[in-house]
Amino acid sequence: MACRPIPASSFVAMLLSVLLSVSAPAAEQSPWLEIHSTHFTVITDAGDKKGKEVALRFEQMRAVFAILLMKDRLNEPLPLTILAFKNDKNYYQTAPLRQGQPIAVPGFFVPGEDQNFIVLNLFEEESWRAVAHDFAHLLLNYNYPPVEGWFDEGFAEYFSSLRVDNKQAEIGGDPELNPFFSQDLLENQHEVRSPPKSLTELLGGEVWLALPDLLTMKHDTASFNEGTHHTLFYAQSWMMMHYLLHEKKLPETGTYFDLVENQHVPVEEAIQKAYGVTPAQFDQAVKDYFHSLKPLFTALDASRQPGAQANPPQVYQFPAPVGPSDSAITAKPVPETDARALAAEIKARIPDRREAGLQELQALATAPAPAVPSKADTKDDKQTAPLVAAAGNEIAHRALAWDHLQHAEFDAAAEELGDAAALSQHDMWIRYYLCVLKYRIAQSKHTDIQGLPNMMQDLRAVLDWYPEFADAYDLLAVARTEGGGPVAAMQAERAAMQLSPRNQQYLYHLAEIYVADKKWEAARALFERLKASGNPQIAANARAQLDRLATEQKYGISSATATAAQKLSPQRSPFDVLDQDAAKRAAEAQTAQNSGKSDTRPAKFFQGRLVGVDCSQSPAAVLTVVSGGVALKLRTADYKSLLLIGADTFSCSWNNRSVSVNYKSGGVSDGDLVSLEVR
Repeated sequence: MACRPIPASSFVAMLLSVLLSVSAPAAEQSPWLEIHSTHFTVITDAGDKKGKEVALRFEQMRAVFAILLMKDRLNEPLPLTILAFKNDKNYYQTAPLRQGQPIAVPGFFVPGEDQNFIVLNLFEEESWRAVAHDFAHLLLNYNYPPVEGWFDEGFAEYFSSLRVDNKQAEIGGDPELNPFFSQDLLENQHEVRSPPKSLTELLGGEVWLALPDLLTMKHDTASFNEGTHHTLFYAQSWMMMHYLLHEKKLPETGTYFDLVENQHVPVEEAIQKAYGVTPAQFDQAVKDYFHSLKPLFTALDASRQPGAQANPPQVYQFPAPVGPSDSAITAKPVPETDARALAAEIKARIPDRREAGLQELQALATAPAPAVPSKADTKDDKQTAPLVAAAGNEIAHRALAWDHLQHAEFDAAAEELGDAAALSQHDMWIRYYLCVLKYRIAQSKHTDIQGLPNMMQDLRAVLDWYPEFADAYDLLAVARTEGGGPVAAMQAERAAMQLSPRNQQYLYHLAEIYVADKKWEAARALFERLKASGNPQIAANARAQLDRLATEQKYGISSATATAAQKLSPQRSPFDVLDQDAAKRAAEAQTAQNSGKSDTRPAKFFQGRLVGVDCSQSPAAVLTVVSGGVALKLRTADYKSLLLIGADTFSCSWNNRSVSVNYKSGGVSDGDLVSLEVR
């Protein structure tokens, strides 16, 4: 079919758009970088050198943790992103509030069910030390079985004293020791009134908690909302771990936990069996060890003098386990809108900042993205490249979707995920959130999971992207259980439990798999254990399952497998819907063209790199053109009739070619070709 001639007025408009785009000023370069080390991602506006230093310090902290706990390998079942601001202003606009004011410390941790965040103020020296305590808890949760609070808090306090540079690491000092004198902006010294007692001061008194009382004291380490650390519980827990680590008694400690947790041996008897001493002897050994640590008392005395050193020497020094040359660290630019969306997402996860964060995300999700230079080749005269703009911000959409998910606003979450997918169908976070959405809808309505095959396919893709994503394994296990595959479900659930051994939700799902596989006694044992869980929801669900278990065992069928067969019919995912919607728009445009109706859509200009041509539906063709992180899918109903510039005939084998296109928009990331210039 012959192509209809382009009216002269339209052709002039097209040429004018080209001239305007060439003469437009270059967009201001984003100050933000994405730094990648072996295990961490750092987003920062503080420059390449500072950003890489942050990544190195966290690699060093991770390595020290592994050495202390004698671990050859560490689990990281949730992605962790570090947002590092170069100045006070942006940091304090994001930081949590205490009594209406931003927290004073230069770093904080934001935990999440899907991912974790650390935020740093790089205007302050060694700001990473402010999150060392929380970082230790994070690694303990993923790499050590559930134990009593004294172990976790003692280790986290010991770890939080860590200082490290490119050559040396120091540890063992009092993490709660602060100078008795402060200095104002004019460098005048002022004595601090009634400062809280440091751990060394607390242990210097005559009264210690009785050892059995310390070891059995209830202390919730599941949340990161801790109170003051200036207590005898923290002080003694710190010194206990100080002693156990220095004396290399972690293997005996593992034996102690086995006796107490699994064999239910009384604490006094377990101490005798594990350590070979009486509780009184063990208690005295810890006290003697404390009094032998002269650097602690030297640092305490120095802190009481004006002009005291802010960071006195630690008790132990050793070579840094990781140096600048030992870790490959790379950097790439990040669009400023993406960095702003990340900061707003973190705000939305902080209760006192949530409303402000959501407002910023809404603005970013609805406003057009700032124009960025095309990556297309420029000429030798370094002529300014055209500017490319795209509507909305994918990170903002998916962050809003997660917030809706957390508040059971499922329709709104689905809408945001659809908008995010229209901008980037390759973002694995969108696929993961879709799976969570399906699961939570089913949970809330007490129905089967819809689109089970697509859900399992998406979860496998997510695990290819992040192989240690424990929650993705857990969701895959749930999906496989509903689909009637308890053996495969068991494999996925055990993978989740290995990556995150303290997550009781995984234990609950494992018990459900036992029920589906008719392993009644194994299921009953787990539900009995979980009915005493500190998580009220898990405890209630376990009790309910125990009530149903006898009936299910009697009739030999579980509720999880009764309707498995009807759950495996293929369902359309939002990605399928997007593709079908785009095809529908293309068909409507072709119908309008065939009927002779005028296409009133305005022509748009785009310059970039042609990365692929799909001629599988010849004579129709779909061209993929990318530039500045934007990818357009552009269609022509008949490539033989397409207006070409710079080439005599169209080729379906074109790839990696610099092109300019005029097109009629069909959506956020697709449209119908008007003309194609090949260079």
